[in-house]
Amino acid sequence: MTRRTEWPGSDAEPAPDPGAGPDYGTGSGGGFGEGAGRRARSRSRSSGSPSSSRAEKGEPRDPVEQARNVCLRLLTGTPRTRKQLADALRKREIPDEAAEEVLSRFEDVGLIDDAAFADAWVESRHHGRGLARRALVRELRTKGVDSTVIDEAIGQLDSEQEEETARELVARKLRSTRGLDRDRRLRRLAGMLARKGYGEGMALRVVRQALEEEGEDAEGLDEPF
Repeated sequence: MTRRTEWPGSDAEPAPDPGAGPDYGTGSGGGFGEGAGRRARSRSRSSGSPSSSRAEKGEPRDPVEQARNVCLRLLTGTPRTRKQLADALRKREIPDEAAEEVLSRFEDVGLIDDAAFADAWVESRHHGRGLARRALVRELRTKGVDSTVIDEAIGQLDSEQEEETARELVARKLRSTRGLDRDRRLRRLAGMLARKGYGEGMALRVVRQALEEEGEDAEGLDEPF
């Protein structure tokens, strides 16, 4: 009996049954005596091809199976976009046709879902790192997410929520700037917000209000930094 692993597009042949080989007995019939058996086994070992060596190591010869294994490894515990997986397959020199077949199949069964990825990314990076919409858009673009999908994910955040997050960031950083002169505090706090993707107008407004609440003279702090 033979066993065969099924995967769409796979052309791998079933492994032969070890018990089905020729009988290399000790008799003299047909020239297959003990010495002939040793010679035949020696030839079999010495004629192994690179492909058979790879098969013995468990490496699939079929490019579709190779692509499938790569994607499953990369998706283990970490969601990824279709572009990230496509780039990984290209780096491993998987043929485009095989890569496309596997990526499309994974999308069909929900293992690749760029919309869900973008939603989770926005939620995590905004609440975990305090990133503003502009920074989140930039990150999702680098991961190959479609612009329409990005817009829908970014729609989770409105300007009020974004400004509230900016206030929280400034409040956490404010204490570490005490002892500095007013202008240096402004530049440090507003610069921190800018690096996280907040616009200049919002950054100045939030920082000015935070300094005023501390009793700092905020006159002239509406100027660009």
